[in-house]
Amino acid sequence: MTVTDKEIQADYRYRINRVFEFIDENLDSDLSLKTVSEIAFFSPFHFHRVFKLITGETLNEYVTRRKIEKSSLDLLHNNITTTELAHKYGFSDNSSFSRTFKKYFGVSPTEFKKQNPNRHSKIRQLESKNGQDYPEYEKYICIIDNLKNWIKMNAKIEIKEMPKMDLAYVSSIGPHNLENAYGKLMQWATPKGLMNDQTKMITVYHDSFKVTEANKVRMSASVLLNKPVEAEGEIGLTTIEAGKFIVGSFEIGLNEFEKSWTGLFVWMNENGYKKADTEPFEIYHNNFNEHPQRKAIVDFCIPIE
Repeated sequence: MTVTDKEIQADYRYRINRVFEFIDENLDSDLSLKTVSEIAFFSPFHFHRVFKLITGETLNEYVTRRKIEKSSLDLLHNNITTTELAHKYGFSDNSSFSRTFKKYFGVSPTEFKKQNPNRHSKIRQLESKNGQDYPEYEKYICIIDNLKNWIKMNAKIEIKEMPKMDLAYVSSIGPHNLENAYGKLMQWATPKGLMNDQTKMITVYHDSFKVTEANKVRMSASVLLNKPVEAEGEIGLTTIEAGKFIVGSFEIGLNEFEKSWTGLFVWMNENGYKKADTEPFEIYHNNFNEHPQRKAIVDFCIPIE
C-alpha cells in the first residue's frame, strides 16, 4: 500500500497541531528548535522546513510573536507589570522583554498600554497605513460610546458557568482558510454520525485580530463532540474546560463580527471583569446561508477569572 501526498500532508498537520498546543502551554519554557522538533517527531532540519511551509514563519519568529502578542493582550485587559510579563513569557529579564516588545510594536510596553485602552483595530490599521498619530481623546470616547451602544442594541449579555466541552478541530491560519477547514472537518465528522440538527460548530481564537495580522491569526474550526472519537490526520482533539464566561448572544451579519467582539471586550473592561488565560470562542446556532437576511445566530464567549 502506497502512502499518498494527501496522507503525508495530513500527518504533517497532525504533528504541527501538537506543536501549536505545546507552544501555547509552554510559552515560559525552552522552545528551542531541538525541543519543539522532538514534539513533532521530526529532525530539526526537516521540522524547520515543514513548520515554515505551514505557518509562513520560522519557529523563532512564531514563538516570539506569540509571546509578545499574548503579553500585549495582558497589558490591555489585565492589571499586570512588565516584570510579571517578562517572567510569564520566559524572558531572561525585564529589559530583554521591553526591548523585544519595542522592536515588535515600535513603543515600550508602558507606552503601548497608555496608547491602547481598548483601541479599535480598524483605527489601528488606518493609523499604521496613514502614519497618523493616535486618535485624539474625543474621537476615542466617541468610538467607545458607539461600541457600547452597539452592544446595548444588539447583544444579550450573561455571565455563565459553562460545562467542559470536548471538541474535534481542524487548524486554520488566517480567516481566508476557515471555510476550507470547516469543509474538511464536516467531511470527516459526517460519516462518523457526529453531524445532526443539534450539532454545534465552534470557532476557537488562539490569536486576536487586535494585535495579530489577519493572515497570521490561528483559529480552530471545531465541532462539539457527543461521543468519544480518535484524532486522525488533520483532525485534532481539544477541550474547553468548564468555567465562567461572558456570553454575548447576537444575531448579526458577517461584516458585524469584528465590531461585536470589540464591543464585548469593552463591556468586559467597563464592568470590571478580567479575562482568564484561555481562548475566546464563537458557538454557532444556525447556518447563516439559510437565514432570510443571511445573519448568524451566534454566542461570543470570553473566559473570565
